[in-house]
Amino acid sequence: MTASITSTETQEGPVTSGFWSLTLGSIGVVFGDIGTSPLYAFHEAVRGAAHGEPVSRVIVLGVLSLILWALFVVVTAKYVLLLLRADNNGEGGTLSLMALGQRALGRRSWFLMALGVVGASMFIGDSMITPAISVLSAVEGLKLATPAFEHYVVPLTVLILVLLFAVQSKGTALVASAFGPVMVVWFTCLAVMGMVHIADDPSVLAAINPYYAVQFLLSHGTIGMVTLGAVFLAVTGGEALYADLGHFGRKPIQSAWMFLVLPSLLINYFGQGALVLSDPSAIEHSFYRMVPEYLVLPLVGLATAATVIASQAVITGAYSLVYQAVQLGLLPRFEVRYTSETHAGQIYLPRVNRLLLIGVMLLVLLFRTPSNLASAYGIAVSTTMVADGIMGFIVIWKLWNWRAATAAVVILPFVVVDMTFFSANLLKLLEGAWVPLLFGATMAATIWTWRRGSGILTQKTRRIEVPLDDLLRSLEKRPPHVVKGTAVFLTSDPAFVPTALLHNLKHNKVLHEHNVVLTIETAHTPRVDLAERFRMEKISDKFFKVRLRFGYMEQPNVPKALAIARKQGWQFDIMSTSFFVSRRSLKASAQSGMPLWQDHLFIALSRSANDATDYFQIPTGRVVEVGTQVTI
Repeated sequence: MTASITSTETQEGPVTSGFWSLTLGSIGVVFGDIGTSPLYAFHEAVRGAAHGEPVSRVIVLGVLSLILWALFVVVTAKYVLLLLRADNNGEGGTLSLMALGQRALGRRSWFLMALGVVGASMFIGDSMITPAISVLSAVEGLKLATPAFEHYVVPLTVLILVLLFAVQSKGTALVASAFGPVMVVWFTCLAVMGMVHIADDPSVLAAINPYYAVQFLLSHGTIGMVTLGAVFLAVTGGEALYADLGHFGRKPIQSAWMFLVLPSLLINYFGQGALVLSDPSAIEHSFYRMVPEYLVLPLVGLATAATVIASQAVITGAYSLVYQAVQLGLLPRFEVRYTSETHAGQIYLPRVNRLLLIGVMLLVLLFRTPSNLASAYGIAVSTTMVADGIMGFIVIWKLWNWRAATAAVVILPFVVVDMTFFSANLLKLLEGAWVPLLFGATMAATIWTWRRGSGILTQKTRRIEVPLDDLLRSLEKRPPHVVKGTAVFLTSDPAFVPTALLHNLKHNKVLHEHNVVLTIETAHTPRVDLAERFRMEKISDKFFKVRLRFGYMEQPNVPKALAIARKQGWQFDIMSTSFFVSRRSLKASAQSGMPLWQDHLFIALSRSANDATDYFQIPTGRVVEVGTQVTI
């Protein structure tokens, strides 16, 4: 679920990609997660509603009605028709919505930050659960073909997932070209299978009436709420519609959903319902029982391909989201590798890939069946959807300039529905929902520690920093020895002297003929126009202040950005330029303002951060590192 390519609704979109090619691409990438829900959603919801009793007509119609209206309200109305319009320079997703909310309020809001962090943390949890439950559900069809395969389901699932994560470093460009056609075949098969079986009991179409959904919930009490949590499995992946806004554009995603994906899903669910009404025993494997026995193995193969695509989509989405978090200063720098020469959004984060693989393997080996894992699934997505809804209200109210009452009338029903699903999933806390909550809490604590530790570190270093203006006056009175060339000193605050510059003057007692105090900023927009990339201010004969701005979806390339300075009259030559970087060695302190465990966590995060030289793509042969020790 990458957010990488300029939207079709931006200026360059129609030129670079046609509407239909983007629509086809969106079918392959955006809808992989929600498109594989028929493998398990109806089955789990009906079994939960029956609670060990025989499956009744009331249960089947009630579950189908709940699934249909959940798809209409949560996915179609909230995401497809409303939130897809809330784009941040063409980009979507939880962190983009958070950035939009910050911009709308005109200040940094810790409440919005918390919502964004929680939503992003749960999305990463979803990125672990989706590959596990999807591939397990697909491979489990082998048991229906022959019971002899029962003991091979988990090992085969592990093998497929290990291979999937192993090829991530090669890039997804070649595989992505096949995503669209494979998923078109998948959705076509879903529709055909459903149409064939609706004829088994056409009265199943009565579930279109929301009366059956309301009646089921009112008459089944706690079991109705538990069933609602299982029904939510049908809409997991709906948040991907918004997350991929920048990749494909609003209209291609809307068209693919309305004309292919939604009809195919509904027809298949109703086909499963009609099959179970005519043969209640079919609920045990309601999806695979829709085809003759000789077609089960081909269907397992197609389902496995579809679940691998769904898994690929959320893995790529996790890369993009972590990368956005790094750019926004929520996490330390991670190594980023680009796997495509044409699409900047096709990235690979080795450390994130390893963590995801470990998490997915633990989930598969711990839960072992899709039914067990289903209990852990919904809570992650429902939490993200609640966060999106609340942040969406702020954007509609403040950024779109709607009246607060009007914005509340529009968004409040969606938040209420999301909160209902969230509450229903909380009932499965002891059955597995604790897994994503634990991960989300760990992720949130990590982000909070990084933000808090970075703030404390900034305050401590500020106490010993010297204002840049004071240094310039001192150098005018007592000029040091001047050497040829250009020195670039990286700093987060250009008002103060970079630590590396102070150490260079103190120990080497020299000054370059050209000195650049360089500040790199991350904008709250996905990309920054080239005209806004570079700003230079001359503050003395030998000193310049330079500010480089990058969007949070862009990879900072300092030498390339500095080359823009030539248009403003500065002759930048990389071969005669030295980059001075300060490397801090951190030590924990009981008086840091954070608990000792946070001190150690922050130090560990700092040490694990990718080297600034690599992150900003500065040639290593032009870098001078200056070490300092700081107690936090």
